Amino acid sequence: MTLQKGGRAIEAGGLVVPNPFWIAPLAGITLPAVRRFFARQGAGLTHTEMVSCAGILHNNNKTIRMLRHGEEGVPTVLQLFAGSAETLRKGAEQILNGGFDSFEALSVNMACPMPKVTKKGAGAALLKRKSIACRMTSELKKLERPVWIKMRLLSTERLDETLDFIEALISAGADHVTLHGRTPAQRYEGVSDAKSVCRVAREFPGLISASGDVFSPEKAMEYLDAGACAVLFARGLMRDPFIVEKTTRLGTRGIDAGKRSTTVEELDRLLKLGEDLYKDEGEKTALVLLKRFLSSIFKGLRGASRFRRDVAQAHSWCEMLQVSRKWRSFAERSGFNG
Repeated sequence: MTLQKGGRAIEAGGLVVPNPFWIAPLAGITLPAVRRFFARQGAGLTHTEMVSCAGILHNNNKTIRMLRHGEEGVPTVLQLFAGSAETLRKGAEQILNGGFDSFEALSVNMACPMPKVTKKGAGAALLKRKSIACRMTSELKKLERPVWIKMRLLSTERLDETLDFIEALISAGADHVTLHGRTPAQRYEGVSDAKSVCRVAREFPGLISASGDVFSPEKAMEYLDAGACAVLFARGLMRDPFIVEKTTRLGTRGIDAGKRSTTVEELDRLLKLGEDLYKDEGEKTALVLLKRFLSSIFKGLRGASRFRRDVAQAHSWCEMLQVSRKWRSFAERSGFNG
């Protein structure tokens, strides 16, 4: 699938978005500065981290900080999780009435498989609680925002279970569903079942976006070609922090996805991201995230392992800047165009 030159706006989930290449909600990662970074690369939509409605109702400061809008310039979806419809609705109401009303849609997480979430009856636990999941959807719909759902396959053997669940959610008022190609039992192991995701997408034209193992621009395009209306980047962002840019280039102009910025340019842009994180979140968060994003720089080039070791051993923002500037000079002298 090659989009029209310059991209094309699409309608999805009650929104009009610039393109079908979206940033998934990632705990501890999709902070405002990170969302801005990927929006500048051309992402058509971003998500917040997963926000606890119980935390909102208890006025937890850490949870409330997750509601900051990063002024990304593209639609941003607020992802929520709760174990009951009442908690979900009350939490969402408190958010919207508390001045955090600039999010274009509200998403309910029914995908997270981790015990700290499922033991509360939230996340993927809702896939076994269809009536509660549908009530959550209908209650959230009353707040006059598009309602989105993020979920997983219910089974790898019986696709009809997933189809029935999604049909029930849509009947309850869901405007859009993001489907991840693993079951809750798989967590993040094994391989995402892209074929099943796309089969579901074809059953609900224009309503299903795809998630799972999107580690290359070509994989993103495969999902779109097979029926998904959009594709979400998650762990692929950490393997290649410029995957969104390369995918939008391939998708909108048909240009070779391998073409990329020089290593020096990429390093400069990641350092700018680090500076934004340092300003918004503080030294600890900036160091943790920048180390993760920098791990892909210099891959396959002479000195890559030494660079990653130096980055990992940086214990302060000043040390990180020193290491990065040192390796930037090295890359410039070596003429890396990676």
